[in-house]
This record gives sequence, C-alpha cells and structure tokens, in this order.
Amino acid sequence: MTDSWQRSHSLTPERRLEVLNLLNRTESLLGREAIDEGRRRMVVHGWRAEHWLQYHEGLLVKYAIVTGAENAMVEMCGGGIDEDLLQGLLRFHESLDWWTRGSMVPVHSQCQVVRTLQLMQVALPVTTVDVPSGATLRNYEPGRDEDAWLEQNNAAFADHPEQGAWLRSDLDERTSEPWFDPSGFLLLEIDDRLAASCWTKVHELHPDRFGEIYIISVHPDFQGRNLGRVMVTQGLDVLRKKGVSTAILFVEQSNVGALKLYESLGFKVERDDRLLHFHRS
Repeated sequence: MTDSWQRSHSLTPERRLEVLNLLNRTESLLGREAIDEGRRRMVVHGWRAEHWLQYHEGLLVKYAIVTGAENAMVEMCGGGIDEDLLQGLLRFHESLDWWTRGSMVPVHSQCQVVRTLQLMQVALPVTTVDVPSGATLRNYEPGRDEDAWLEQNNAAFADHPEQGAWLRSDLDERTSEPWFDPSGFLLLEIDDRLAASCWTKVHELHPDRFGEIYIISVHPDFQGRNLGRVMVTQGLDVLRKKGVSTAILFVEQSNVGALKLYESLGFKVERDDRLLHFHRS
C-alpha cells in the first residue's frame, strides 16, 4: 500500500469535517449518496471505526471505512474499489466484504458476489390500497411503541443480516436523527397486536427532495394477507402528501416476492449495489 493511505481508529474534529466535505462533494458529483447512511452516521457522530484516508497535496481525495473485526465490512466514498487499498486491507484482515454501488463498479475478478441490493424508484402518486376492515392504521408514538415495533420488525427480518437483530439503541439512534418524523412512520394494528409497519423518510436536503420507503415489514403471524401492499401504498401516499413526487426503496435481489410486489406498483430498478467477498490468498 502506498504511504498516502493513512489508517485511524478515530477521527479528529478536523478530519471528521474533511471526510464529511468529501462525502458531500462526491454526492453532488454523482447525484446520489456517497456512502451508506449508517456509515455516514458513524462519521457524523465521531464513532470509532477503522478509517482509511488518502491525501493528495494536503487535500483529502479518498476515504473508506471498515466496520467489524471478525467479519470486516468495507465501503469507500463513492462506492468503488481501490486496488491498492484492497491489497493493504487484506494484510490486516484474512477476509473482508466490500460494498460497491452501481454498474460503474465492475465485479472484481478475484471475488465472490454474496449479496445484491437493488435500488428501485417509482413516480407518485400510486394507487392506495385501503386498510383492511377491523385494522387500525396510526402513526408511531415515541415513548410508547419502541418495544412493540422492535418485536414486530425483528420477527419479520429474523433471517436478515442487518434488519433482524435491532436493539433499542439502534432504534433510538435513528429516531434521534434530524430527519426523523413520526408522521411518516405508520403502524398497522390487528387484534391489539402490531401486525405491520412502514417507515418512510423524506430526503429534505437532496436537490430532488425525494422520498424513501425506509423500512417496511409484516410480522410472520400476519403474512399472506396482502398487508405488504397495503403498507407500501399507504407509505407512498404519506410521501405524496408531503409534496414528494418520487420515491425509492432498497430490496434484496433474492427477495422474489418483494420484487414482484414493487414491480406491480410501478417501481423500476435503477441501480444494483453488490457486496463482494474477498479472501487473503
């Protein structure tokens, strides 16, 4: 690895601002997020991670973040792969998983694609499906619904590598973010139980001000009742009422049922994000 790459487990306030400025510049250039929201949040809050920085003539030009020790997860600002960084990281980690974003990044010849996330987009409005008779649709209430939502969401995503094991701290972190708005967080109750939910988000600071289906889930006990379609369309209607004309969501390419649902509502695939697995040779 060249000497220009620097490794740090924490960012000074000055370096944190440098990284955020690089992320912002990259997002303006690409017209999309430069890095995963969760990893950006680690930079914003100054949380410890394995940070890699490359400078040219005193200016930060490349940044990557590595999380996890036994199962190292890597993402680089912009979503690409730096071969020099890759080889250097494999000196520290026997294996690692690297997120790449979009078709601009070719699949590396010496790796395995282990996951593909598809970014889908739809123009609003979308026809809304009515709430079933006897069910109650309401907004999430902080201080009341945390435990019930965590139980419902974790049950729905029991086999998901990221969504299925949320703790109260994970939820609290996100509901403390400036973008959080409980009016866009819908809960569906059936027989006094939380059956499904749809958490939406408006990207207020993006030039296009688009909406997102942030998390949608149906408890396993209530699946097979068309509640996924109900909640997606109700969430999209909330976004429309906030003046949003376009909405996105991310879905696993392997989730055939969800893809079929979203396509039937008019969603189109805009981008593939791939998780590549590398192993030290």
